[in-house]
Amino acid sequence: MNSNNINDNDNGKDDQNVLCDSIYQRRSIRKYKKEEISGEILEKILDAARVAPSGKNRQPWKFLVYGGEEKKEILKKMRAGIKRELKEPLFKDSKRLLPDADNTLRIMMSAPIVVFVLNTNGVSPMETIDMDGRFTEICDSLSIGAAIENMLLRAQQLGVGSLWIGNTCFAYKELTDYIGKSGQLIGAVALGYPDESPDARPRKKLKDIVEYHIG
Repeated sequence: MNSNNINDNDNGKDDQNVLCDSIYQRRSIRKYKKEEISGEILEKILDAARVAPSGKNRQPWKFLVYGGEEKKEILKKMRAGIKRELKEPLFKDSKRLLPDADNTLRIMMSAPIVVFVLNTNGVSPMETIDMDGRFTEICDSLSIGAAIENMLLRAQQLGVGSLWIGNTCFAYKELTDYIGKSGQLIGAVALGYPDESPDARPRKKLKDIVEYHIG
């Protein structure tokens, strides 16, 4: 893949306007065209994640990119995990939530690329950790959230649709066994050229989420 000019402003617009447009125009995309994403475009999206801020500059992330037959294989493991969860639930609310997880799996199957995201400093949520480890995990999760947001905004700027996915939790063991790497599976991001233009979802008003304590 060619990393030359990876930070170029592809739209030829002022950087500030491009960023603002990406923030306000980004949507969660659930329908994708079959068109493949080029290696150059994909690398630009991932490079945006690389430069995200992180607590103590730990950069606690690993991005595993799946496409083609490799994507089909890992998603088979996710399907197996969802089926297992029906019979042997890890979550008390699984029965209500699994239909949504199954729908998410169909979306992932339709997207040309799925990026699984690991916290390289993390451990399985089934493991017990001490208070220091818990605070580090929280901080690292915030850092990874910033990296994923960078990915979503860069994808938006480049005309690529995305979906931030947390339903991987229902197949945590199956997915992590298949991946075979240490760390904590945080979630996944589906990427592809959008085949829909969804309206903006309702948002809380600024006055309802902000308190000023100044002076």
